[in-house]
Amino acid sequence: MSTTPEAVVNVGADLLADAVADQAVPVTRVDWRPPMTGTEADLATVAADPLRRTANERALAAMLDVTATLVDVAPASEVLGLQPGEFLHAGPPITWDRASGPLRGGLMAGAALEGLVDDPEDAVALFESGSNVSLEPCHHRSTVGPMAGVVTSSMWMFVLEDAATGRRTHCSLNEGLGKVLRYGAYGPEVLTRLRWMRDVLGPLLRAGVRGAGPVDVTGILTQMLQMGDEAHNRNRAGTLMLLRDLSPAMVTSGAAPADIAEALRFVGSNDHFFLNLAMPACKLALDAARGIEGSTMVVAMARNGTDFGIQVAGTGDEWFTGPAQLADGLFLGSYGPDDANPDIGDSAITETAGIGGFAMATAPAIVRLVGGSVPDALATTRRMHEITLGENPRWTVPVLEFQGTPTGIDVTKVCRTGILPQINTGMAGKVAGVGQVGAGLVNPPAEIFPKALARLADLTRSRQ
Repeated sequence: MSTTPEAVVNVGADLLADAVADQAVPVTRVDWRPPMTGTEADLATVAADPLRRTANERALAAMLDVTATLVDVAPASEVLGLQPGEFLHAGPPITWDRASGPLRGGLMAGAALEGLVDDPEDAVALFESGSNVSLEPCHHRSTVGPMAGVVTSSMWMFVLEDAATGRRTHCSLNEGLGKVLRYGAYGPEVLTRLRWMRDVLGPLLRAGVRGAGPVDVTGILTQMLQMGDEAHNRNRAGTLMLLRDLSPAMVTSGAAPADIAEALRFVGSNDHFFLNLAMPACKLALDAARGIEGSTMVVAMARNGTDFGIQVAGTGDEWFTGPAQLADGLFLGSYGPDDANPDIGDSAITETAGIGGFAMATAPAIVRLVGGSVPDALATTRRMHEITLGENPRWTVPVLEFQGTPTGIDVTKVCRTGILPQINTGMAGKVAGVGQVGAGLVNPPAEIFPKALARLADLTRSRQ
């Protein structure tokens, strides 16, 4: 005798669940998927590590305890000890021969800015020879850089500090969109803007910060997430709040009125300006979790236009890399997918900290820039909770009943579920000199998480 079940639990594919539901039988759907291929043994080893749970609790707590304040604006030569001929760049380490078009374009512009060459085109021979020049990741100098992330000695830097520990992080000033150094452009208009930022904007911002006192960047991030920003590709509210805090001291600094007016106009019309504060604030928080033995929490995601790399709290400064991916999104003008370079920049530090693509639900307007739909944005934030260790009580999502943003990417959860972190990003032209061609959504290459997991498993076995 057959009986109709009172309820059914369906795991995996929905074919059976749909058939049962069509017969008016209640179905509980479990969204399960097998772990990434080849990770089973390493997952078992790391899962059994007696340090893991406590280490991850410590890592997440250390990150959430950090508060970032803007304490100064100063040249890279002063705060980083950067000398002419020393260049920082986004992403994991790379050499000129493997550098992508936008990274090469940014380096060429930087060489001309520093007077190492008269014409940016002449910088190609300079970097090919390798004489009197060096390349180093921004992350290795407590710094982050958007897109190409090129930093040279005379560029002015935001300086952020955690008041409790005195640790500091840095980021260059934001140039705006379009044909700019960070997108690999190096034409005369790019260098003219960079020189103005060096000679006028930097000193005025320093006067503003020193006159107004430290600026609570963590607090601004908290407010802007309530105002429709996600702090990666939408920073409009954050930029205006920063301008509110600094403009009185800039106006009374004694600088030429025309210079002050131009600086206020530049910042006010550049919705991305606050991105260069959000990024070092996120790095400052994540760096607090570095070096915690046994932790599987990701503390950096970064791309140089060729490679995508991650670093993990429990594996020191080691990079786990794979090929950078092409973003899927919207293009400017007549540009299309064939014009775009693979993903580039340190700005994925925002997603690593739980904002940016992880907080798309709080900024549904972002889909107009990067593609997708409002339901996609809501689903993305919900999905990221499946691969993170917890939530950030400071950074909440109003439309999700003020749930904290998903925070603390866990290597083991990524490998176990196969869900990859979601990043929203700008797209640079693949040819040096082109500049921005669009914006879109992208994921890291899947293979870098099993690489990190394998290293964590080796370290676990070595302690046993």
